[in-house]
Amino acid sequence: MRVDRVRLRNFKCYGDADLSLERGVTVVHGVNGSGKSTLLEAVFFALYGSKALDDRTLDDVITTGEEEAEVELWFTHDGREYHVERRLKLRGDRATTTKCVLETPSATVEGARDVRHEVTELLRMDAEAFVNCAYVRQGEVNKLIHASPGDRQDMIDDLLQLGALEDYRERASDARLGVKSVLDGQREVLEDVRKQVERKEEKGLHDRLNELESQRGEVDEEIDHYESQRDQARETLEAATDVIERHAETREEIADLEEGIEELRSKISETEQQREDAKARIRELEAEREELAEERADLLAEVEVEADADLDPNADTATVEECVDDLEARDEELRDDLEDVRVAITETNGEIERLREEADDLETQADEAREEAGDLAERIERDENDIDDREAKLEELAEEIESVRDRFETAPIAFGEAGAHLEDLEAEREELTEEIGDVTADIRAAENAIEEGERLLEEGKCPECGQPVEDSPHVDVLDDRREELAALEDRLADLEAERDDLDERIDRAEDLREAERRVDRLEENRDNVEQLLAEKRESLAERREQREGLLEDAEEYEADAREAREDADDLEDDVEEKRAELGEINAERSDIRESLEALRRIVEIDGERDDLEGEIENCRERRRNWQQLNDERRETLSDKRDRKRDLESEFDEERVETAREDKRNAEEYLDQVDEKLAELEERRTNLQNAIGAVEREIEELEEDRQRLETLEERCERLESLYDEAETLQTTYGELRSELRQRNVETLERLLNETFDLVYQNDSYASIELDGDYRLTVYQKDGEALEPEQLSGGERALFNLSLRCAIYRLLAEGVEGTAPMPPLILDEPTVFLDSGHVTQLVSLVESMRDLGVEQIVVVSHDEELVGAADSLVRVEKDATSNRSRLERGEPPEAELLASN
Repeated sequence: MRVDRVRLRNFKCYGDADLSLERGVTVVHGVNGSGKSTLLEAVFFALYGSKALDDRTLDDVITTGEEEAEVELWFTHDGREYHVERRLKLRGDRATTTKCVLETPSATVEGARDVRHEVTELLRMDAEAFVNCAYVRQGEVNKLIHASPGDRQDMIDDLLQLGALEDYRERASDARLGVKSVLDGQREVLEDVRKQVERKEEKGLHDRLNELESQRGEVDEEIDHYESQRDQARETLEAATDVIERHAETREEIADLEEGIEELRSKISETEQQREDAKARIRELEAEREELAEERADLLAEVEVEADADLDPNADTATVEECVDDLEARDEELRDDLEDVRVAITETNGEIERLREEADDLETQADEAREEAGDLAERIERDENDIDDREAKLEELAEEIESVRDRFETAPIAFGEAGAHLEDLEAEREELTEEIGDVTADIRAAENAIEEGERLLEEGKCPECGQPVEDSPHVDVLDDRREELAALEDRLADLEAERDDLDERIDRAEDLREAERRVDRLEENRDNVEQLLAEKRESLAERREQREGLLEDAEEYEADAREAREDADDLEDDVEEKRAELGEINAERSDIRESLEALRRIVEIDGERDDLEGEIENCRERRRNWQQLNDERRETLSDKRDRKRDLESEFDEERVETAREDKRNAEEYLDQVDEKLAELEERRTNLQNAIGAVEREIEELEEDRQRLETLEERCERLESLYDEAETLQTTYGELRSELRQRNVETLERLLNETFDLVYQNDSYASIELDGDYRLTVYQKDGEALEPEQLSGGERALFNLSLRCAIYRLLAEGVEGTAPMPPLILDEPTVFLDSGHVTQLVSLVESMRDLGVEQIVVVSHDEELVGAADSLVRVEKDATSNRSRLERGEPPEAELLASN
């Protein structure tokens, strides 16, 4: 695998960064805290997402103050190109992944979980294996050497894919135990079924079934005999019941005839009474009709006198209705005249009200105009005062501007140059701060080296090479380191004093810059005051003109109000005349209504007399119908009496009594035979149930025999499967041990080769790695040492050699070479002095020579820059706190370019 390009946006300390990586050794260089390690963390995060964050959350990835972040990674693996893109968004107080896509040559994978799974399958390692093999993170250079043998064994086994074999062995063991559990259970079931079959065979089920079927046949014959006798009894019962029912029907019909005869007699009597009542009603109606005729004559006489109408006392209804139509037409004319007068009165009153309201509105407008004119007078006076105040303000601003400009007469710069002067000082301070950071890092490295040397010296070992002090030519190295530390501390003090002086100059420059800004603000205020003063003078003239116009409007409103009130008084006289005309029309309409009421009553009387004549004729018609109805009822009464005499003659009591006796005998037999049949049916049902139970037991016996055969076959298969699982478990264990031993031998060889390539000391003969991954270092004199007994720099180199050996083992692969990720070293010089840094450079160059396609080293150490094929510098802006990337040239390239 080779990382081709990484692009960041709002990722931790990077606002926007884009970096392309080449083959060979790339050194990412910069001071501590500049963001070098963050660049590697971005590559790790692009591959494995949240699994690359350890105990941190996605919130920590997004740059402070931003809401979104994005990481893109382009890489080549096994000759094929891939592209990963991850986007994060802050929602509330939590960050979530909004996009996660892996573009492969053959497909597109989406979703954080699926992308991480695809990367793990592609690289044949998860995030933890990536860290243990290819990515040596800052502060974890001694992780493998400090791990316990068991943890080291698990780490390396997982990297070499031996952990999968252990998983398979455990699965085979679990499968074997599972098969054993199932086999034991099936054997118990087999024994239970075998016992059930033996118990059922001892019952003699087929003989029992034959006996029960024979008993059921005898019961069926007896049931057929009793059912035949029951059918004969039912026929006798039906014949006797028919005779009795016919006798009862005859008696019922005679009773119905007697009831009908009595009912006809009653109806005939009631109808005769109705005929007498109708006759009396006719006499009442004729008397009522005569009373109405007298009332009509009286009304006609009154109408003639009061209405002065030419009506004859014997005038017919048509004449009266014609007179009613004439009066109604006159009343309609008067009603129209009345409505016209009322409308005229209403309209005139509305006009009077409108004129008076208009006069009130005009008077109100006049008052408002005079009040507004008074307000304007007060406003004019205030404006004149404001103009005086603003003119005084202009004089004050001019004096203050002149006072601020006077400060630049004694300043080292002219007015307008403060901003550029301040930027120059800040750039100078940033350079000084970076130099202080580099000196501080060098002091920390020197202190660590002195502390390590003093510890070794106390143990009686050389602080430079770690060998016994006797006959060692390097015992004076601590004095050199202390002198170097003193010089660095003096240089740091000088730089900090220079920074303090520069801070004071920056403060003075900031004061002058603020003075320039104050002059700008004052001049802007002066321009605003002058503009407001001109606007105020213009508005003052407009308000004076507006006040004069309001006073003239008030005079006009008052004149119009007086004219409107005079018009309203004139309209009041017209209303009085209309009201007099309204009274005359109402008087005439009252006389007409009285005449109409009398005439309409005459028309109603004529209608009532016609209704009475019709009702009288109806009564006469009903009397004739009732007479005819009674005649028909008398004929029906005679027929019913004849039918009653015929039925009474057909009545035979002896025959009925014989039928009753036959019915009683048949019912008694049926009651007895039903009980007997019920008893036989119950017996047959019991026999049938017993037969069914025996048949079911026979079926169960056959099922148990088949189940017994199936269980015997299943137990045989489970026994065979148990043997296979046990064999598989043993095979996986033996294969894991064999592969581990082969890998241990290869890893031990590669570790010795790597350590010999980079360690320039004759003190050590070899390194031993046993089957449990315990590490032992042997000196030339044969003495064995634990890795923890090595010096700090030696331990770091030893661990890096172990990492590189594992990397080479994985690169060789189980079946030929495997495409490995880049070898990434993050600040590997933390625990190294200058001598061991040189050996680290040799280690990096040897890994490149051994065929590692891409190596990325992050360090602030200048010596590592010499091993670079390409150089990337990282700097952090002190103002924005954002890191930026810059391509650099390695020293060799710079020398060639200068030559």
